[in-house]
Order: sequence, then structure tokens, then C-alpha cells
Amino acid sequence: MRYIFGVISFCLGLQFSSAQTYEAGLMLGGTNFVGDVGSASFTKPRDYLSRDKISYGAILKWNRSPRHAFRFSAMRINTFDDDRRSDEPRRINRGYAFETSLTELSLGLEFNFFEWDLHELKRPLFTPYIYTGPTYFFTNEFYVENNELVEGESTFNFAIPLVFGVKGTLSRHWILAAEFGARYTFTDNLDGSAPDEINSQTNYPTFGNSNMNDWYIFTGITLTYTFGRKPCYCNF
Repeated sequence: MRYIFGVISFCLGLQFSSAQTYEAGLMLGGTNFVGDVGSASFTKPRDYLSRDKISYGAILKWNRSPRHAFRFSAMRINTFDDDRRSDEPRRINRGYAFETSLTELSLGLEFNFFEWDLHELKRPLFTPYIYTGPTYFFTNEFYVENNELVEGESTFNFAIPLVFGVKGTLSRHWILAAEFGARYTFTDNLDGSAPDEINSQTNYPTFGNSNMNDWYIFTGITLTYTFGRKPCYCNF
């Protein structure tokens, strides 16, 4: 939480900065896990709608031109999975389950498919967009003990997000967006399936597909407030 509050404070301070256009706001939605435990689906609505999967955060954008923006976000991501939610009989019989939280920091580039000039609001603006950039997260590791998944020490890793979204203006200052963002992580042990990644002298059991790393996917909305004087866009 302290990271999210820090981002909000930073956003408010930007109102007194240089002559550009900024957006600052909040993110809210659900997060699905795709790995070696539970459902392997990326798109089933039931995998996102659980109360225990609610995720939230803060977002800041610098609209550097009508076609691109630099974007920073800090999120608290809650997710879980359970083999009983799977469609595979092998996973259902195995019966592993886990629940975890991640703190995610992401900095990257958002590209607009249509012109997005917030100072030319003669009509409502609307555009699809994509986003990607370096993403860092920290969470707790898992391992199998006594045929159950056990939560271990804290760990950190990196991910590559691929985010698709649509956004539109509600008024001159308020913008609403909806997005679907898959994060490919650099680890296969978010669910305890690859304990060889753990710095431990104990040999814990491995399971699942060792050729595919874990994913987590955020689906939700963002509400941002835009401020700043009209920028003089340059070529980058």
C-alpha cells in the first residue's frame, strides 16, 4: 500500500510541474493466474470475478504526443487458483490450491491507434491502445510439502506485459478505460511447480509443464483525471 500512496502523492505534485498534459488515477479489476495449478484458461469470466481476486492500484500517464504516452503504474494484485477449478481430470484428482498477492511496478509506453489530443475536445475522444514495458513484482514463493502447497519466503522477479485496452473521455478532465493485460513472468514457480528456483537445500517435488513459465492477467478499468497546460509536442 505504501507504494500506491506514494504514486498518488507524486501525481498530485505534478500539477505544478512543466507545461505538459498528464493523467493520474486509479485501477480496479480482477486478476487470473495461468500456470500449473488450477484452470489453464486465459478468458473464462469466472476466473476473474471471485471476490478474492480483486486487484487495485494507481496509474500515471504523460501524454507525450497524440499517439503515445509514457505510463507508470503500481498495483496490489490478489489471485489464487485451485485444481478443482480445472477442466483436466489429472489436476482435479491432484487437488493442489494456493492463494497469493503480488506488488507490481510497471513503466513503459502506451500507443494510441487514433489521435488522442485532450486539448481538442470539440467531440468525445475514443481510441483503442496497447501498452508494454519493464515490469517488476515481488510476492511469496511456494513449494509442495505433505502433498500440499505451502507458502514460503518473499521473492521478486520480472514480467513482460502485453496490454490491450480502449479508452474514452467522460468530460474535459475525466477519462475511463477498460483493459485486458497478460503478464508473462520470468519464473515458473509462482505456484510452487518449479522449486529448483528456490534457494534451499531441501529437494521439494516438481510438477507440471517445465517448458512454460507462469502468467497472471489483469482485467479491469482505470479512471484518470487529466491536467496540465497544452503541450508543444516534439518528435519522440
